[in-house]
This record gives sequence, structure tokens and C-alpha cells, in this order.
Amino acid sequence: MRASRLLSIVLLLQSEGKMSSKQLAERLEVNVRTILRDMDELSSSGVPVYSERGQHGGWQLSEGYRTSLTGIHPDELAALLVSSQAEPLSDLGQLKQLDTAMQKILAATTEAARSNAAAVRKKIHIDGASWYASSNQVISGKSLLAVVQEALWQNRALKLTYQREEMQVERTVLPLGLVAKRSIWYLVAKTSEDELRTFRISRLLSVEVLPDSFTPPSDFDLALYWQQSLVQFKESLPRYPARIKLKQSQLQRLQNERFVAIGIARSVQEGWLEADVTFETIDSACEMILSYGARIEVLEPADLRQLVMDEIETMRMVYL
Repeated sequence: MRASRLLSIVLLLQSEGKMSSKQLAERLEVNVRTILRDMDELSSSGVPVYSERGQHGGWQLSEGYRTSLTGIHPDELAALLVSSQAEPLSDLGQLKQLDTAMQKILAATTEAARSNAAAVRKKIHIDGASWYASSNQVISGKSLLAVVQEALWQNRALKLTYQREEMQVERTVLPLGLVAKRSIWYLVAKTSEDELRTFRISRLLSVEVLPDSFTPPSDFDLALYWQQSLVQFKESLPRYPARIKLKQSQLQRLQNERFVAIGIARSVQEGWLEADVTFETIDSACEMILSYGARIEVLEPADLRQLVMDEIETMRMVYL
């Protein structure tokens, strides 16, 4: 524990420059006296750390001193790589900087750590984009996830039992990767029919690790497969196009709705917009539009407009 804390002190000073004993104590969740003892030990071990007194003083390393990260544990490096989601950084224009930083870290680690990190990047993919605008998802199937992950690392076949509609299905698969999309985990595996399939972990009823081992295909790219699957999924969704008029104040709310794609919104009069919208079905479109009251009007198609009017009339009759 103490050795880890000493390394953390060196890395903090190396990355952030001068830091006071209080700042170090707060970051490492220890008291100031412990930091002072640690500094004595670092100094006696040959680490060129010294302090400056005064209002703007603090601990710092001698100029030009750098430490390698050869002490980083392979599991710690793997966790770092998995947690580094590329999409948000790409949005900020920092993707190149992330890759450069990761390469520097990998270059300074042991061969075992580099090997483990490469395996993690090949077999685990983190998709930071949301399916929908929802932040209340609950991670489920954690115990089964651990079993699946163990089989993934060992390249062992799995026997899955999962629910499909009203029946339970058993399949023997070869696990190739795990994908996390927000708090939902998916297993990508090859079936006995030599097809690639995706299984949602939370829908698995049981998992059995089989003694059979296998060699994963060398040309399989988990991230590429997942992106292609997303494109196919979106293209397979049912679509119901419509044209609506809505209050400008409601545009953001509509953009956050599930299963709705909005084209260019055009201003038609003060405070009102007109837009082409794609819903999932006519029924889901009607239900959503009714929830906006008089703040949305259906312009086309006539079938949807008539359905909304019929529902309004039915509601009116209820309240007579």
C-alpha cells in the first residue's frame, strides 16, 4: 500500500508540478504527517524531491526528472484502457491526444502489461453513445457477466440459455468479445452455424463454461463488427414519416424522444416551426403527438392527422 502511495506521489508531482503537503494529503486521502514521512522515504531512496517554503511553496521534483511507469500493474493498465472512451474525446477534438498518451503509457510498461492491454482492446469494446436519451438504466446479469468474461479470456466455448419470446433457447457459442453500451453489456459470439451473433447479457438465464477451447479468428475486429451491427439495426427499424408543425420551445424535447428522427426545422411563423419527422409506427406517432397537446399539429399524412383527431374526440367524450 505504501509503495503504491509513494509512486502516486511521484506521478502527481510529475504531472501537476508543485504541490503542498495538504494538497497531496487530500488527493491521496491520508494526513499531512503521513505525506511528510513519505517525502523522507522518497528522498532517502534517491528520488530528487524537495520543498520550497513560503506562501507559494510546496513539494516538487528536480527539473528534468522523469519516472517510468514500469511499476503499473497489468490489470490497472487494462482498466485504464477500457475506461478511456474515445467518442467523447473525439467530439472534443482530443482523440489523437488520447492515442498518443496511451502509446506513451504502453511504451513504458512491461511486456506482460502490454500483452494484457492488447487483449483487452481486442476483446472489450466500450460504446459511449446512448441508444436513447436515458440515464436510468440498471446493470443486470453481473454474475453471468463475470462467467462470460472468464470464458472470453480463456478462449473457452460457452453454453448459453436465454429467453426468446415465450421459449427458452440453448446455444453453444464461441465468445469473441464483450461490448458495453452505457450500462448494458452484450456478448459477441460465433454460433455453431459459423454466424456472428450478439446476445444481451441481462437476457441470459444461465451460462456454462465448456472444457472445449478454441482459437479466435485473427481477422475479427470487435469494434468494426459492432459499428456495422449498429448500422444494420438502425436500418431495420420500422419508419413512419410525417410532417408536423410545433412550437419552437418544444423542439429540444422532441429531439430527445426515443425512436424519432427530425429533419431540418423551418420557421413558418413567430414561435412555430415546421419539420419532417420519422416516427417508428403510426400508433407510436399518435401517442407521442397527443402528449404534446396543442403544441404540435400534424400536417401530413392524412391518416395520422385523422387518427389524432379521433383520439381527441374520444377523450372529449370521456370528459362530458
